[in-house]
Amino acid sequence: MIPRGIPRFVEPPEPPQGAEEVGSGAGSWGVPGGLGETDASGIMSAISVPPPPPVSSNPPKPKPIVIGGQVIAAKLIYRLTPEYPPLARMARIQGTVRLEAIIGTDGAIRDLKVLSGHPLLVRAALEAVQRWRYQPTLLNGGAVEVLTEIDVNFKLEE
Repeated sequence: MIPRGIPRFVEPPEPPQGAEEVGSGAGSWGVPGGLGETDASGIMSAISVPPPPPVSSNPPKPKPIVIGGQVIAAKLIYRLTPEYPPLARMARIQGTVRLEAIIGTDGAIRDLKVLSGHPLLVRAALEAVQRWRYQPTLLNGGAVEVLTEIDVNFKLEE
């Protein structure tokens, strides 16, 4: 006895005698070049299912938040004034060095990059800003990394 709720499999009827056979390789569905009954096992191998992504023990780090718009600028709590390079002073070179940095969750500067500035002033700006410290930026009560631009001005006394 067959339990209720389980559908029965019924074999499709055989084509009538004298019916023209569809092209070579036609399967039980009558599709030229289709899969025959013996090829049905190859269907699963023909379906391409990507493997699941590898499970990492380290969750991905959130990207730094860019200052601007609704995010308030980080508060500088320790600033080291850069030493004016002697060669730049003698050549009377003044200007601004623009840097890009990530302020870490601890308030320290990391990933410091030069965006613009006179080559004679860049090293002094990098060395000073690397030592700067900020009050950590909070978002929803937790410290977050912040991507920011920092301008260091070099101006000679008149």
